[in-house]
Amino acid sequence: MWNPRLQDVNKILVTGLIGSGKSEVCSYLAGQGYPVYDSDRATKLLYETIPGLKAEVERAIGRPFSEIGSIFSDFSARNELEALVYPLVKADFRRFAASCGAETVFFESAVAYGKAQFKGEFDKVVLVRAPYEVRLGRNPKVAQRDAAQQEMPLEEADYIIENNSGLQELHDQVKEMIKTFKI
Repeated sequence: MWNPRLQDVNKILVTGLIGSGKSEVCSYLAGQGYPVYDSDRATKLLYETIPGLKAEVERAIGRPFSEIGSIFSDFSARNELEALVYPLVKADFRRFAASCGAETVFFESAVAYGKAQFKGEFDKVVLVRAPYEVRLGRNPKVAQRDAAQQEMPLEEADYIIENNSGLQELHDQVKEMIKTFKI
């Protein structure tokens, strides 16, 4: 097994607005044997495993942890939460990337792109896109969360996946991305 140093690992961000199909892209990649870091799931695990983190979050956002979802409509609280949690997520991702013994790892996140805490972290960025109506049909939280998320400019993506058809078409685009990146 290849035993890389973190700087030798090819780190690819898979991003896109809520409901765009990032999770399906990453599920397919994982099925092909690529390590995938699901930032949402990992963050929830950090909340459960880091002693005192939930209390720190409550102090940062000024409300009970059970109301953490309200940060999507509160810019100030969201910034406080990000300042506290993103460095922990970044460190956790780096441990993941260095420990999985792969040349390429993927990081799934709707919000990491454009955040100062993740600047320079990724070697490539894949943008997954889908029309608003399609995304809304996949996830009813689209209307609420779109205001809190910003799609990256197309010209800044290293690869764009248009997810407006079926699963086979999506998987074909992922295969093409793998060929394009030569991974």
